[in-house]
Parts: sequence; C-alpha cells; structure tokens
Amino acid sequence: MVTLLLFFSLILTVFSQDHTFAGNPLDRAEYIRRDEGAIQELIESKEGKYLVFDHLNVHVDEEGQLKWLNTADLPSLPNQPTLLGIDDNKPHFALDLSDNSWVKDRRFADCRTTAMQISGPETGILAQARSQLDWHRKNRFCSVCGSKNRKERGGQVLRCETCKNHIFPRTDPVVIMLIIDASNEERCLLGQGKGRMVKSNFYSALAGFIDQGESIEEAVRREVQEESQVKVGQVQYHSSQPWPFPSSLMIGCHGLAVSKEIVVNSTEMANVSWFSREEVIESLNNRHPELRVPGRMAIAHHLIKAWTEGDVRF
Repeated sequence: MVTLLLFFSLILTVFSQDHTFAGNPLDRAEYIRRDEGAIQELIESKEGKYLVFDHLNVHVDEEGQLKWLNTADLPSLPNQPTLLGIDDNKPHFALDLSDNSWVKDRRFADCRTTAMQISGPETGILAQARSQLDWHRKNRFCSVCGSKNRKERGGQVLRCETCKNHIFPRTDPVVIMLIIDASNEERCLLGQGKGRMVKSNFYSALAGFIDQGESIEEAVRREVQEESQVKVGQVQYHSSQPWPFPSSLMIGCHGLAVSKEIVVNSTEMANVSWFSREEVIESLNNRHPELRVPGRMAIAHHLIKAWTEGDVRF
C-alpha cells in the first residue's frame, strides 16, 4: 500500500502544473469557520484585508494589480463579507459592493484581464473570491422553500432562515482532453467551437461537462465521440485547473484515438481536425499563418505543449 501511494504521489508530482487560478496561498481557516463568534471578531478587527468586487469585476490599482483595502478604507459594510482565509495572521475577505455608490470613481477590472497581470498565487485567491461571490448572488433564496438564505462559516455555506436547509458551493467538473492518434502519435485532434472565434482560426482541446454517474475516463470518451465520432481508448490524467467563470474544475487529460475518421457534430462544433506536431509547434510559437491555439492562461495550452515537447507517454 505504501509503495502504491508513493507511486501515485510521484505521478502527481511529475504532472503538476502551476496553472492560472491555482496555487491559492491562503489558509482557508477551517479550524475557525464553525465558530460564528470568532468569524465576527475577525470582521470587526482592524487587521482584515478586503478585496472589493463590483458585479464580479475586481478592484485594482493603476497598474492593474489587486487592491487590498483595510477596514478604514471601506464604507459601513452593507452585507457580511466572505472570509477567504488567513495569511500572515491577517484575515482576508471578499466583499461585494455592487450598486453601492462607493464604487464610483474607483477602478474595477474583468477577472480574466486581471489574471494576466498578477502573480500566480494571487490568481488562486481571485478564483476563490469570484466563484464564491457569484455563488452567493445566484443562491439568495432557498431552493426548497423559497425563503432567504444567510451565510454561515464565513460564506462557505448558506443556510435557509426558515427550513434550515444547508446549501454548499457547487463546482462543476469539466474534462478537457488532447487526443492523440494511436497509429500516428505525430498528430493530435483539435476542435473549433461555434461563435465569434470561428473567424479567427482558433482551435483548442475538446472539452465537456462530466455527467452524473460518469467517471473521468468515460466522460473523455463520450465527449470526444459526441463532438467528432472519434473513438478513444486509453485515457491519462495530466493536471487540473480551477476556472472561476463561474465555478468549474477543468480536469486535463490526454487520450489515444483508436479510430481516425471525423464526423463533426455541427450542433456543437464548427470544425474538428487532425493537426501535425509541426503545425501545432508553429502555432505555439505564433508562426503558423492559419492556426491559433490557447495561451498560457488555459489548461489546454499546457496539454498541447506537453504533447509537443514529448512529455506524454502511454
């Protein structure tokens, strides 16, 4: 058993990635979250650091960096802030001030844009904050009886004021996979979704939500077949990435295709095609005249790059 655990630990270490929106350095402070009095003391203390949001856009400074505020910088709190965690003995909170006059004449930015300008660990904090605030906004009322929900455990849980139903945050699991031709490992399968990206020659790894009662491997095979009719055999985990738009976990995999013929599902995809390693490398280096692939923010970039660099072995 010990040998097996060490084996899996080694696999996770080898394939670990420092993805955007991962690497949150905050201690999420589970040890105090069940003490509402202790959380209130943190809110009332002068040590708190606050990250303010306006309609899910984050408060930033002139350089586009996260602008953390002290209690004295804020108006009287219109609602209870969300406890993100503890760092350097200071509580860190997210605060939604949407439609509050305080936000006027202050700088707010889209979280995707901000993530490209801040450090990796900060993107992890940003992902947690945005996802939780969005969850709170969409779950103000109980789905069982319709009464108002209130925050508990610093915003980690919602509870109905009437029927006492607990609501926990939802994270939607998504498989995203780079499929490699088993008979010719020098080419991979990329897809082009419908919408505004069609005219830009942008292609990415195929992806889709995991269904209830479905394993990761099953979801990979089903999604690829649904979108392209290509059948997949072996599936191998690579890494995962939180994606706070609104709150998904991207589960990155590589898979081996055991069939070659593509039949594009035109309902979901504009195109699905095989691309050579050489073509993809040219695209990664911004030298391909027609093919564009995702940048470093997306886990798809890392799945593609791992294959082009020969790091994927079945």
